[in-house]
Formats: sequence, structure tokens, C-alpha cells
Amino acid sequence: MSKSIVMATAATADLDPAPIPTSWILQGTPEATKKQFVRSNDRNSYIVAWDCTPGRFTWRYSEDETLVVISGEAFITNEQGEERRLAPGDMAFFPAGSSATWRVTSRIRKVAVVRHTVPLPVVFGLRVWNKILRIVGLTGGAPLMLALIVDSAGML
Repeated sequence: MSKSIVMATAATADLDPAPIPTSWILQGTPEATKKQFVRSNDRNSYIVAWDCTPGRFTWRYSEDETLVVISGEAFITNEQGEERRLAPGDMAFFPAGSSATWRVTSRIRKVAVVRHTVPLPVVFGLRVWNKILRIVGLTGGAPLMLALIVDSAGML
């Protein structure tokens, strides 16, 4: 397993076609591109740059996604009908199982961290396992990455 640090210039990276499912498109002809920069060693999360031309579409999230807009603009309407503007420097979190309507008014580029959701019993088991390993001194005190993610979310 590689422990290499990965750095990239997401604002100017060449991206590959990533068509939006036609059944999701509500207006216009938005064209999306993306590039995956890195995937975690546990294959549970990855980082991508994504770009899209103007249009309106629904996006269905099958994984948790945290994004930061680096250029352009979009208006996001959540499932309750509330619309918010996303512009450079803005951050958003879309939990797995949610959907949102994107209205892209100016070509938008974002960097996103996408994470597969893990059932809470598995998370709890990993937390317990890591705690036992720390108590008996079999680790240097660094829990598995999943436990770090859970800790940062304030769970358990």
C-alpha cells in the first residue's frame, strides 16, 4: 500500500467525459467532465474534480459527497424546495440517499470528497477494535482512517 502524498491542480486539470444520465436532465444540454485524483487505501473514499456546462438537472447521491466550488456558479434546490447559490469558495455536503436539483448558470468546477457510507454497527465495531489495539499497545495510537472520519463527525 502506497502512502504517497498526492497533489494536483484541480482548477486546470484535464477532465474526462462523465455524461449526466439523460433522465436526470431537466433543461438544456449540460455536459459534465471529471477526473479522479486519488482513492483511499481502504477504497472507501476518493477525491475528484468535476466540471459542468450550464443546464438544469437532478442529481441523486448514492454516496456522501462534500464539495468545494473552485469556479463558476450553480443554484442548488434541496428536497424541501429551498434554493441556495454555490460560487467559488462555497462548500456543500450531500448525504447518500439525498437528491438535489442543480441549475448551472456559469460553467462550474468543484473538487469533491466522495465517501461510501458504512453501516453504524461496522463503524462501532471498528472503533472498539481500534480502542482495544491502543489499550494493549499494538498500535501507535493511530486508529483506522474510518474511525478518524467518525471521530471528526462527532459520533460515538
